[in-house]
Amino acid sequence: MVAPASDSSKAAGKGHRERLRQRLLKGGAEALADYEVLEYLLFAAIKQGDTKPLAKTLIARFGSLAGVLNADPAALQLVKGMGESSAAALKIVAIAARRMARSEVSEKPVLGSWQALIDYLSIDMAHLTFERVRVLYLDTRNRLIDDHHASEGSIDEAAIHPREVIRRAMDLGASALILVHNHPSGSPEPSRADIQITQRIAEAGRLLGVTVHDHVIIGREGHVSLRAKGLI
Repeated sequence: MVAPASDSSKAAGKGHRERLRQRLLKGGAEALADYEVLEYLLFAAIKQGDTKPLAKTLIARFGSLAGVLNADPAALQLVKGMGESSAAALKIVAIAARRMARSEVSEKPVLGSWQALIDYLSIDMAHLTFERVRVLYLDTRNRLIDDHHASEGSIDEAAIHPREVIRRAMDLGASALILVHNHPSGSPEPSRADIQITQRIAEAGRLLGVTVHDHVIIGREGHVSLRAKGLI
């Protein structure tokens, strides 16, 4: 049986939370270490007690703050001390981050907001444990019309056919597109298959007046633009 916390330990915990709050409010974005950010987020679900050990355990288990926030809620709940409420508190932060990042690329010319686009894609895809392929369809002003999840799995013609990619562009009235997928291995360097399918889609697009601006590969170690590498 666990003994109830003494009044002195409760007071110490409350004092620690207050000090952390003041550092956050007065110190800005870099005032807290990653484990302290996570510790603070856990306050929402764990009303009393020291959340620092749990925060450090989560970062050790999932590798980073981003890894924790992008982890599956079921996986989070396997960690001792985590429950449904705690997992939900972290999940909503990840959802909010994605929506904030998406708002930075919506209704704006994508090519003129390139870093915002990369931030949005990295938040959404860098920590996936499976490969996801998506196609960003753009209008004549290069604004996002549709962020289409084309497939989950390797990027090849079995999963994403050039004809279908361009047909969807025609159906949407899109004049351009950007291919995107992630590498769960962490390295964003393109494979031969990545390059070949990109070139086939670009050629199909040229025949029908749809420009393939780029193919961006996202990984935990960064991102690669095939256009920047001269591969489109």
